[in-house]
Amino acid sequence: MDKNDPSVRIVIADDHTIFRDGLRRLLEAEPELEVVGEAADGAEAVTQTRRLTPDILLLDLAMPRVPGMDALRELSSADEALKTKIIVLTAAVERLQIVQALQMGARGVVMKEAATQLLMKAIRTVMSGQYWIGREAVGDIVDFMRTNASGEKPPRNFGLTKREMEILAAIVAGLSNKEIARRFTLSEDTVKHHLTNIFDKVGVASRLELALFAINNHLTDQQN
Repeated sequence: MDKNDPSVRIVIADDHTIFRDGLRRLLEAEPELEVVGEAADGAEAVTQTRRLTPDILLLDLAMPRVPGMDALRELSSADEALKTKIIVLTAAVERLQIVQALQMGARGVVMKEAATQLLMKAIRTVMSGQYWIGREAVGDIVDFMRTNASGEKPPRNFGLTKREMEILAAIVAGLSNKEIARRFTLSEDTVKHHLTNIFDKVGVASRLELALFAINNHLTDQQN
């Protein structure tokens, strides 16, 4: 983002005043970022977003009275097209919650413990039209997830073999290649080979995308 570009206007929604103050100082130290409003709960976040139409809403999920997820749901269900890009801030989040937030319109998910430069990178990534989750940009998989709610049943397992389904479930559970190899008595090279096949079959490019895809399409349910 060039320093001659117009300012990115931001609203911060978080119930902790000290956190908001600190975040405002960090953001406004960047010449192209401008904090135009603050909110202490989800209801205020919705009001401020509709009134100020910022470029970015930094939305804490765990707020009192009206939680961030409820605010996200209300903003995403509004009749008018929402021009504001929403980045969810959270101290801890389950993968399923990430999927739900993305499906409701969030463009990014950033952990509160993340380094400042990661938040700045997330803002710039989202402003460029991409998605950001955790520490990485995520591509077309998110668009697929948000448009695949038509009610059509996806193929049962996308052509995955029984072993590939087992490895997919292990990925969703957060296991490393080494741990997966140990669990199924395989070599790490064999695990990597299976992962390459899985990525090709479902059309993703990273473990994170695969985990989100699996949860969204209920693939892990078939392991129960």
